[in-house]
Amino acid sequence: MSDAEKPLLRVVRGNPSDAELAALTAVVAAASAAKAPEKPKPRTSWWGDHAASLRKPLHPGEGAWRASGFPG
Repeated sequence: MSDAEKPLLRVVRGNPSDAELAALTAVVAAASAAKAPEKPKPRTSWWGDHAASLRKPLHPGEGAWRASGFPG
């Protein structure tokens, strides 16, 4: 059975009225509409990223002098 043929909701137990099914359908539709996909952030070029040119802070400790000579 393909996704297009599957029902949106299926009653497993009980005998809901038409009003109860309509209310449930409205809640499910509102919940799915509220989760709109987020737009991906536009990628910035490495050349245009000014934060990349800033030096990372140095942390004192064992081997810190050696790590200070390495980029990034």
